[in-house]
Amino acid sequence: MNKKVQTALISVFYKDGLEPIVRQLHKLGTTIYSTGGTQTFIEQLGIPVVPVEQLTSYPSILGGRVKTLHPLVFGGILGKRDDETHLREMKEYGIPELDLVIVDLYPFEETVASTSDEKQIIEKIDIGGPSMIRAAAKNFRDVLVVAAKKEYAEIEKLLTEQNGETSIEQRKAFAAKAFEVVAHYDVAIAKYFNPSAENYFLDSVPGSRIMRYGENPHQTGVFYGDLDQLFTQLNGKELSYNNLVDVDAAVQLIKEFSETTFAIIKHTNVCGVAARNTVKESWDTALAGDPESAFGGVLVTNGTIDKATAEAINEIFFEVLIAPAFDEDALEILRSKKNRILLQLKQQPVARTQYKSLLNGVLAQGQDEGNYAEWKEAGGRETTEAQRADLDFANLVCKHLKSNAIALVKNKQLVGKGCGQTSRIDSLRQAVEKAKQFKFDLNGAVLASDAFFPFNDCVQLGHEAGIQAFIQPGGSIRDKDSIEYAVTHQLAMVITGMRHFRH
Repeated sequence: MNKKVQTALISVFYKDGLEPIVRQLHKLGTTIYSTGGTQTFIEQLGIPVVPVEQLTSYPSILGGRVKTLHPLVFGGILGKRDDETHLREMKEYGIPELDLVIVDLYPFEETVASTSDEKQIIEKIDIGGPSMIRAAAKNFRDVLVVAAKKEYAEIEKLLTEQNGETSIEQRKAFAAKAFEVVAHYDVAIAKYFNPSAENYFLDSVPGSRIMRYGENPHQTGVFYGDLDQLFTQLNGKELSYNNLVDVDAAVQLIKEFSETTFAIIKHTNVCGVAARNTVKESWDTALAGDPESAFGGVLVTNGTIDKATAEAINEIFFEVLIAPAFDEDALEILRSKKNRILLQLKQQPVARTQYKSLLNGVLAQGQDEGNYAEWKEAGGRETTEAQRADLDFANLVCKHLKSNAIALVKNKQLVGKGCGQTSRIDSLRQAVEKAKQFKFDLNGAVLASDAFFPFNDCVQLGHEAGIQAFIQPGGSIRDKDSIEYAVTHQLAMVITGMRHFRH
């Protein structure tokens, strides 16, 4: 059922891109109603416009809080054109049939982001806008609704190509998008008033990017969010679902370090990481930690990729490289493979809450922030300055490994790791074997554990491998067993009071 746009109501905050629509409506002979700044904007184009106040006989009152909330406006939006009773009442009360409603919303989220002034924020809670959008979307059989400036180009094209006519399928599609706009707006307001959202799971993330597939080719995948806010993609194919999961793991890890650090991520786990004076040295040292697992990994650094580093990295196959900056000659080398993804990190993600869908609901938790709650020396001797630096480094690395997690570090280089095992002693055996595989001498190395030692077997096995200092959160009813072993054998042991378990 096609409808011709003969009457329109336009009241928008964002006017960029509006002019072609207004001019096309004028060309079609459409009667345009408007308010405030939009009315002025249309008048300045030399196009006739009817003030809403002329229709309602009421001025904009209460500081602009009430201007469209009137039966002559909402009747024109909600009136059903195939209902004789509606048509009779609309004629009786002089209600115009509104065929097109272009309304956007006050910039609530932008205001919250720019100020903490509650008075300013509250005034950006739109009342008339959402009401008109919902009304027009509800009556999509007769009314076309446009609720965001990103739809301006599409609606102008539609009006031009179809000579002002729209199909019911088109109107319903625009209605669906309008309801999404209002729903997102309401969620933003609700989260401002109650960030914890006690009674409902409330979140709304604008923008969607269709993935080629999910974790596996038979699964669908969509990313909701704005990656352009975080990255500039300098080369390569579209990011996949699995790429994004690993990229997230990489940027979460690298933000932990202030000194020049390079890390290699594989399936969200760290397989190589080191801190050195230069990016090139950090890369060489990180790769040496496990050159086998690095194949096909995601690489990340907090330093600038220079030519020497690019030449070294170019020798191996990797999926993604993330850095805050790239020298031009380095980019020239790295772009030699067209599918290789290069991401320039502009800013770190700031999400404070993690979500996971499971069963018939959603789990939410705060981010795991911090390294340790305390630094309690509980072993047979105090840690040395070098050991403290390595223990601090190892504990951060361990935080980003799947549990049960063990990280072996020497001179701020990951030399062995175990993760994702069903027992902690198995993770340690895995870590020691990894170190042996790549010919690392563990004498003088340190060991970090993401959770407590339930027995003293890990401390004993680590000691036998050459470990001289341990860091763990403590909290086991058998903590004394591990501590007594450390005391007896003059080993350093730090209790942090902060577990970093990753299920």
